[in-house]
Amino acid sequence: MPDAPYWPFLVYATLVLTVAGGILVLSSLLGPRHQERVTGEPYESGVPPTATARLRLSVKFFLIAILFVIFDLELVFLFAWAIAIHELGWPGFWGMVVFVFILAAALVYEWRMGSLDWTERSAQARLRERREAFAKRQQENAAP
Repeated sequence: MPDAPYWPFLVYATLVLTVAGGILVLSSLLGPRHQERVTGEPYESGVPPTATARLRLSVKFFLIAILFVIFDLELVFLFAWAIAIHELGWPGFWGMVVFVFILAAALVYEWRMGSLDWTERSAQARLRERREAFAKRQQENAAP
């Protein structure tokens, strides 16, 4: 395959760039040219906005989004494995068992660390509780 010609790719890339450029040029030539006071104002279903859209969101929203992406991406590997299960045989099965176990361990870890906790307690309070529990266990183990 290293001797494959590159001209089909170049033709494809040229066509894509030509179509994209043509759409932009036609849009600027044929598009409306009026500029009224309310043209640039945002609206939602014809209702004018009542407040700014610049809201400060909690980091928890982004953390949940990242965790969703991570665990959702792992499903791609599970689907690929499910399609090729007959070719992979028992070694593929046990490899996927290990993979799912690692995923489950990561989920338990995230749960234990409080990443999925949406209560009002702060992260510092959870950390303090964990430290106190650890210190208590150390004292119990040190006592004769």
